[in-house]
Amino acid sequence: MNWPEFHYHWEWQLQSKPEAFWPFISDTNRFNHDTGVPSITQRPDPTLTNARRRLRLFRFGMPVEWEEEPFEWVYPSRYGVVRHYSSGPIGEMRTLAELTPQAAGSHLVYEVWARPRNLLGLIGIPGQIGVLSAWGFNQAVRRYDRLAAKRASTPADWIGPVTFAEGGRERLATLRETLLKQGAAPDLVHQLVETLLRGDDIALARLRPYGLADAWGLKRRAVLELCLWAVRAGLLDFQWDVLCPLCRVAKQQTTSLGGLKTAVHCESCNIDFTANFERSVELTFRPNPAIRETQSRDFCFGGPQNTPHIVAQQLLAPGDRRELSLPLEPGRYRVRTLNLRGGQLFQAAPDGQLTQTFRITETGWANDEPRVALAPKLQLENQTGAEQLLIIERMTWSDQAVTAAEVTTLQLFRDLFASEALRPGEQISVGNLTVMFTDLRDSTRMYRQVGDAVAFGRVMSHFDVLKAAINAESGSLVKTIGDSVMAAFIHPVAALRTILKVQHELANPPAGREPLQLKAGVNYGPCIAVTLNERLDYFGSTVNLAARLEGQSAQGGIVISDAVRNDPEVAPYLESIRDLIHVEPFTTQVKGFDQENFRLWRVTLTQANEFSRL
Repeated sequence: MNWPEFHYHWEWQLQSKPEAFWPFISDTNRFNHDTGVPSITQRPDPTLTNARRRLRLFRFGMPVEWEEEPFEWVYPSRYGVVRHYSSGPIGEMRTLAELTPQAAGSHLVYEVWARPRNLLGLIGIPGQIGVLSAWGFNQAVRRYDRLAAKRASTPADWIGPVTFAEGGRERLATLRETLLKQGAAPDLVHQLVETLLRGDDIALARLRPYGLADAWGLKRRAVLELCLWAVRAGLLDFQWDVLCPLCRVAKQQTTSLGGLKTAVHCESCNIDFTANFERSVELTFRPNPAIRETQSRDFCFGGPQNTPHIVAQQLLAPGDRRELSLPLEPGRYRVRTLNLRGGQLFQAAPDGQLTQTFRITETGWANDEPRVALAPKLQLENQTGAEQLLIIERMTWSDQAVTAAEVTTLQLFRDLFASEALRPGEQISVGNLTVMFTDLRDSTRMYRQVGDAVAFGRVMSHFDVLKAAINAESGSLVKTIGDSVMAAFIHPVAALRTILKVQHELANPPAGREPLQLKAGVNYGPCIAVTLNERLDYFGSTVNLAARLEGQSAQGGIVISDAVRNDPEVAPYLESIRDLIHVEPFTTQVKGFDQENFRLWRVTLTQANEFSRL
């Protein structure tokens, strides 16, 4: 029977601009939850292509199943989706949300088209969508507008049903005092406790420390360290999320590094990839179940905010053409599809072209990298014989992610979670790291001159100085080897600042103590993480060369590789202290590197009267 289609149209005048309101309305997982849609499950179906999904929910005990077309959107103006139902009261439903900027705020139009599948749908759609959903939509939109107008929201803003474990509130109060006694900042502890008291399950399911810090207006490292201390105290748990390099959605979650599997498959993008610490492994947090019980459920898959780096997604039939107008932030972008390999890069810049055409062809993509304006008109053409899901995405990754590469080089993490290590035999890339090796000069002679006990005490004291300086620069002491140290940092300049300050402090001890001279080698490049002696360790040619560079240093000197010297942060730093140091290039062969000639740099501290500038 050909049932009539229902059409519903709602409009709102908003205080917030489209760019501010978009993250809220395009978070379809949150929107469905807030408007009363039950949780859903995904049913694998290898016959579906281009991000189509087979989904299922239960409403009033009755199963409802459907095939969902891929969401289509253009940031920050519109998104929509089509669903074809195979069971339940509805046969087909389409939704479309459109945001239009205005002089003050913006205008939102939200539309739903629903065709009944049977008599129950004919009777139920007006009540369910026309009344109940309409009320829920209005409540959610008004709430989102208030939050968007604030320009920043925190998990504590998402007040919802909260279920504490038995005795959970009492444990929360006790652990709050524990954190304060350990020296945590009261304002940080207050913000975290308020979040756990008020935030709903969706808000707390995946807490990102840097996102919290930005919303609270506090220092990122301080919030990350608070979260780590909260895990140790039993207030939070952490988990490692392995992200697909294309859609950047978590495809594997584990509560320990030992549970990581480096070979991962993404069903949505239909790719296999290898996890690495620098890009695809992120550390996130959630409440400890002994404090608060949270349920991790899904209410929508595939909405725009699931992949916020994708600024536009369009489904193009064979031969289809489409024009998009969208605002772009300066930077690098890529146009790609799910079915074709590769893609075409382009740059967004103020002096770019106002129009640009991107063609999808059977032979691949154009090799050029055009430069487009920040508000361009993009012409999209599908010149293949197959349907293509076209994606325009920012190439930059979110700077709010705490990557495994970063957190595992943090001294506090290694101190609190010494047992966090990969499975024996497992290797995983950590991307580029800065590796530093140090060694006390003439330590053997010191042991003979002053005796083992005194010399050992001095060595231990120098370890304390090194560890404190490494921690201050967000690095970590990986291991000690006799009186030598291996340390790791994300940024080369942090390693250089560390060793210069330590050298100065050891060379200028308090009265009554003998000065010590520390040699060092610093290198920067790709590393592999492994488990060695039940601790997380690093190896590879970058590590091997750093160890050899330490041997090239003279008394109290530092030898750095060309990669460190030419780092964009190191060059201006060395220039800023050029009156305190001497920098000398030299070329030499390094043992174990097949007689290769290396261009290296020897950095020597020459002035000791302006230590604060180092």
